[in-house]
Parts: sequence; C-alpha cells; structure tokens
Amino acid sequence: MKFYLGTHRPKWLRTLKDTPLFVSHRILKNYKTLKPATVDWCLDSGGFTELSLFNEWQTTPKEYITAVRRYKNEIGRLQWASPQDMMCEPFMTEKTGLTVKEHQQKTIKNYLELKHLANDLPFIPVLQGWTLDDYLRCVEMYDKAGINLEDYDTVGLGSVCRRQATGEAETIVYRLQPIKLHGFGMKQTALQRFGNLLASADSMAWSYNGRRKPSPQCDKKTCANCLHYALEWRNKTLNPQEPTIYGVC
Repeated sequence: MKFYLGTHRPKWLRTLKDTPLFVSHRILKNYKTLKPATVDWCLDSGGFTELSLFNEWQTTPKEYITAVRRYKNEIGRLQWASPQDMMCEPFMTEKTGLTVKEHQQKTIKNYLELKHLANDLPFIPVLQGWTLDDYLRCVEMYDKAGINLEDYDTVGLGSVCRRQATGEAETIVYRLQPIKLHGFGMKQTALQRFGNLLASADSMAWSYNGRRKPSPQCDKKTCANCLHYALEWRNKTLNPQEPTIYGVC
C-alpha cells in the first residue's frame, strides 16, 4: 500500500524528499506562486468542505480543470487528482436534498465530464455510497457508463472515513476487491485492520492528534502544524511496532 501523508502545509511539497503527500485544492488555490515539488503527491478536490459550506459544488468543472492543469505544470509530480465527487453520508444528503443514488450519478457524470474536457489530466474515478449495496450499485453504474473499474490503477473510495472502526467499512473494502482502492482519510486503526486490502490511502489524522496530544518534547501548545509530528505519526502508522519519538521542531 502506498501511503500519502495529508497536509495543509503546501511548502512541504518542496521540502520533503521521500514522503508522498496529499494536498487539497482548497489550500492550493489561494497561492499565487507555486514551486516545483520534490515528492510525489495527489490532489484532493476539497469536495467535503465545499458541499458542507454551500450544499452544492460552486466550482465549475472548467474552473477545476484550469486549477489542476496549473498544479500539474507548475508543481509537477502530480500522481492523480480527485474528481468533484459527492459524498453520501446521511448528513450530506440531508444538506443537498438529494438521494444517495443522485449523488452517485452526479459523481460519475462529473468524472466523465472532466475526462472529456481534459483527458490529459490524471483524474481518477471515485466510488460513492453509504451501504454495501450502494457501493455495488455504483460499480454497476460505472460499468453502464463504459468504465470497468478493475482496469484502473486507482479508484477512490468515498464516504467511509467516519466509520472506519466498524466492521461495515472493512466489509465494503473486502467486497469491492479486486478494484484497486484508495482509502480517503484513513486512520491508524483502519489501516491496521484492512490496509492490506487497499492499493493506497491518505490521512491527516496526525494534525488532530497533534492538537490534542502534542509532543512532550516540544514547547509548543499544539503540534497540529508540526512536520516532525506528522512524520513520526506516519512512521508509527506504517510501522506500529516501533517506539514513538516525536522530537521537537
């Protein structure tokens, strides 16, 4: 499994050497100047935040394409970019007033539009749903659109990050095999339970942990922005048997 460290600190793209990163469009779009990356990275579309704020996508596909092309050209080393998908948690469908199936239809429609308008950009398809049957139906919907997800190197798996501690999430991942899934927003417990079933994953859980339990060796009140904390959290996630040594900034 390839693990992408989530970060809200874009400068890490040009300061790290061997740690793949996961960065949101909602962060990068505010930067007038972007510098070349020294690590591989992937782009989150920022859909959860945008839908939470506005109940719908306000960024158009063409605007998003323009931004992604800029990131690809100016930053480089972009492995793939999420589409403008629609999360399917119950509180999210309540906000939009749409059904899970309608969220799935819009997710697939957006992916097809992005690939039609910019086939040179590395957009990936994303599976959305809430129940296991929802996800299986989403696979069928992609198939009816002419997309065999088993042919893709990366397929995003959405709307599972808030129930990773449940057996339901593990069952969904298991039943979707052999699709090469990317787990969005994975936590340590989930990665330890079923990370072997994922092709890749990302997480920014270190920042939440760093805010609640900063390093005892650090004189800061919070390590929510600390590189040393993020890297040690990543190492502990990938190598749980090793001792935790957070160090200082």
